[in-house]
Amino acid sequence: MPEEAREAPEHAVRVRGEPQAQEAPGESGSPRRPAGRRLHPVTPWRRAWAPVAGLIAFSLHDFQRTREWFSHLTTGWLIVAFAVLLPAAAAYGFFSWWFTSYLVTDTELRIRTGLVFRRTAHIRLDRIQAVDVGRPLLARVAGVAKLKLDVVGTEAKDELAFLSERDAAELRAELLARAAGIAPEAAPEAGEAPSRELLRVDTRTLVTGLLLMGTGWGALLAMIAVPGVVFAVSDSFVAGLASLLPALGGVWASTGGRFLKEYDWTVAESPDGLRLDHGLLDREHATVPPGRVQSVKITEPLLWRRRDWLRVDLETAGAGKDKGGVLIPVASRAAVADVLGRILPGLGLDAVTEVVTPVPQRARWCTPLFWRGYGHGVTGAVFVTRSGLLRRCTTLVPHAKVQSVRYEQGPWQRRMRLADVCVDHGANGWTAARLRDATEAEALVSAQAERSRLGRREARPERWMT
Repeated sequence: MPEEAREAPEHAVRVRGEPQAQEAPGESGSPRRPAGRRLHPVTPWRRAWAPVAGLIAFSLHDFQRTREWFSHLTTGWLIVAFAVLLPAAAAYGFFSWWFTSYLVTDTELRIRTGLVFRRTAHIRLDRIQAVDVGRPLLARVAGVAKLKLDVVGTEAKDELAFLSERDAAELRAELLARAAGIAPEAAPEAGEAPSRELLRVDTRTLVTGLLLMGTGWGALLAMIAVPGVVFAVSDSFVAGLASLLPALGGVWASTGGRFLKEYDWTVAESPDGLRLDHGLLDREHATVPPGRVQSVKITEPLLWRRRDWLRVDLETAGAGKDKGGVLIPVASRAAVADVLGRILPGLGLDAVTEVVTPVPQRARWCTPLFWRGYGHGVTGAVFVTRSGLLRRCTTLVPHAKVQSVRYEQGPWQRRMRLADVCVDHGANGWTAARLRDATEAEALVSAQAERSRLGRREARPERWMT
């Protein structure tokens, strides 16, 4: 979580819904509770599990010794241990909640935590790029939600867990309004911006897409074959069973787990970006801010092409490579083109397909099996690369988001008069137009640098509702 070197002066801070921020005095010399808004009272129950989980992890780390230790314990000692552990866990959860608060000022969100070691995190509102609302199954039963903040320059999302569903929605709306430049005194009354549904993935399409994707079948094949091979080589049933567990995890992640996450996937358009709602057990409400998309990956599995279905993944600023999110799990080409036109104005999906040109035939000496899958093209809006035969992936990088362009050529490529043109974008990721003619690649580097310079000059502001 990012921290500023100095805290803003207290006299310059205006806190939402509260008077001048002051520390709440303790009674009888007890530690003072930090000023600000509190998390929901159900939060201590969530945090009470932390010491219990730590004890379980420590026990599993040296399971043999733990088992020997438990074998020497009598019933009385077990009762005493639980009588000490459970109140200690409850006290930890309560005090961690009691000394946690948050404040929304004119310029930042402050999160204060800690009883012994005080810590104040300062999250600048103009650095917030997304505010998502998560509602796990048990949280939905309790009527609470957690707020996840995606901040430029951080690897992981910060959380406020838990708030009441009403408080989470109001705080999210206010943070988005502040980030959009609305005056601080007007932001709390701005409310949530209206939205219009663009796409909804029905259950039948999602299930069919998962069955035809192929990853689940590959994981299932591995689950069947790997334990048998391990057992045949080691002649150990335990080793075969141990190798089965990762395969089971792979099958679940590519089938049931993905279905639970992508169930009832809805994409809606609003002034603060594209809103994504999805999930069967755990509901997620996310926002894709306009202007923050650094690259788009369109995937076409082999068995989807007959139905003309596509999958779309995004990388956004600050998220890092391979930490982007799904925009559309499965949809027709026409529906995908409509949604992509909202986040990349001027993009025509048919034009992208038309401009992609294959690599020279001599590239087969560099990649004998997959050279036909590579391609590259340029439109007025994006730099396009393509790869893959069975699972075709097309990556689009807006010209304004290209941070640098690189010319790369290995010794064998040099002999074949081929080269790669790599572009880096603002999500700490990159894509490459592979195995291009060397002369074409040199011209492409200088031409792309000029397109990126002009694209940044003409790009729209990267703020919400502007």
